[in-house]
Amino acid sequence: MLAKFPWLAMALKNAMRNRRRSFATLAITAIGTAAALLGGGFALQTYESLAEFSARDTGHVVVAAPHHFDNNEASPLEHGLAGSEDLRRKLLAMPGVMRVLPRLQFSGLISNGDKSEIVIGSGVDASQEYLVKGPTMRTERGVLLDAHDPARGPGIVIGKGLAQNLHAEPGSSLTLISTTTTGSLNALDVVVTGVVSTGVTEVDRRLAMVDLSTAQALLATKKVSSLSVYLEAMDQTDAFAAKLKAEQGGQLEVRTWLEQAQFYQSVKNIYDRIFGFIGVIVLVIVLFAVTNTLAMAVLERTREIGTLRAMGATPGEVMKVFTLEGVSLAGGGAVLGMLVAAVVALCLVLFKVQMPPPPGRSQGYPLVVTVSPLMYLGAAVTVTLLSALAAWFVSRKAAKQAVVEALSHV
Repeated sequence: MLAKFPWLAMALKNAMRNRRRSFATLAITAIGTAAALLGGGFALQTYESLAEFSARDTGHVVVAAPHHFDNNEASPLEHGLAGSEDLRRKLLAMPGVMRVLPRLQFSGLISNGDKSEIVIGSGVDASQEYLVKGPTMRTERGVLLDAHDPARGPGIVIGKGLAQNLHAEPGSSLTLISTTTTGSLNALDVVVTGVVSTGVTEVDRRLAMVDLSTAQALLATKKVSSLSVYLEAMDQTDAFAAKLKAEQGGQLEVRTWLEQAQFYQSVKNIYDRIFGFIGVIVLVIVLFAVTNTLAMAVLERTREIGTLRAMGATPGEVMKVFTLEGVSLAGGGAVLGMLVAAVVALCLVLFKVQMPPPPGRSQGYPLVVTVSPLMYLGAAVTVTLLSALAAWFVSRKAAKQAVVEALSHV
């Protein structure tokens, strides 16, 4: 096989002349490549998880009345969305749409009679809201709103931290207080149906969810804050949002999940810089290892280079041999590093390694590393090409040296 590629065969034989040095270079390249791929895979998994969390929370596309996203309301629902049911039916009829959920956001107080706490409340479609929340919301005790018996009165689901502060359990009676759209105070007695956890401590201390009709009765309105559109696939988001904006002609405001996901964007910007910097450091280490190995090889084989030149080999052919030698060392190390990274990623899944809770959260999460074929290919090509460039640069001076001078080298 190698007989068909004589220059490559010569490069491989040269690489194995000093096996200890070549194996050390291979090991450094493999470890560096694996480290870069594992770091990049961890970042990709984090991006995917945060993107899913954000999309589940807000919907792939959020539709609201003009100025709703300015967060500058003088009174509750000043920029609320009227006629939401008709718009919801129209959105559901559009291709690619799975669900359209109305949401009404409000703030107020909740009391057990002895103690009151501030809440950030949501009025939701109880029959569908928890279908889209998925793993981002865990039921600690009781049942969710869709399983509540309306005959017992309006139900409420509260966060774990809020339940602890109010000493509330499923079945407890609480009073929900908020300001109506006209500026007056209103109160409703509610029954705790369940206690949930989002994994975010601050959210769990303020979380309150009621049925949409209950929230509208509390605020004395028929409006909703927004409509959350859930699509069949996340990659349809931009096209759907652009189409909806064109159809509405500015009558409604349309935002994608990414435009609403400030936390996702902040984490991605930080991780891009951290893992990008680590990748550069790893690449520099690999290049130094390959360059050092080939520089020593060139120095040791200067008289051999002179002999090849005397036999008619051109400087280009000499540089080709050393470049292929660098490619074989870097390419072999990159392939080995890819295998190591893939095996480590598989072991993390099989052994279910858990990460501790990050700052501000109460729950840990599985340590998973994404195996991206595109990232693996990109890493291998980058390492190989840069190593080839380094090998060419190192061998260039010796290959162009005068034959008599190279033969007399000691």
